[in-house]
Amino acid sequence: MTKGNKSHKSFRTKQKLAKAQRQNRPIPQWIRLRTGNTIRYNAKRRHWRKTRLGI
Repeated sequence: MTKGNKSHKSFRTKQKLAKAQRQNRPIPQWIRLRTGNTIRYNAKRRHWRKTRLGI
């Protein structure tokens, strides 16, 4: 989001933030155990201070 993160958000902004929060998690352990799996970690993890969303 922009510099001042408002407490009164529009619904669209809130939806975007919620989606970003869902995406920003590690992969489940059972996915690593699948046969022929090459995924080791979530390459698209985002740190809240290092990278902004750009909303």
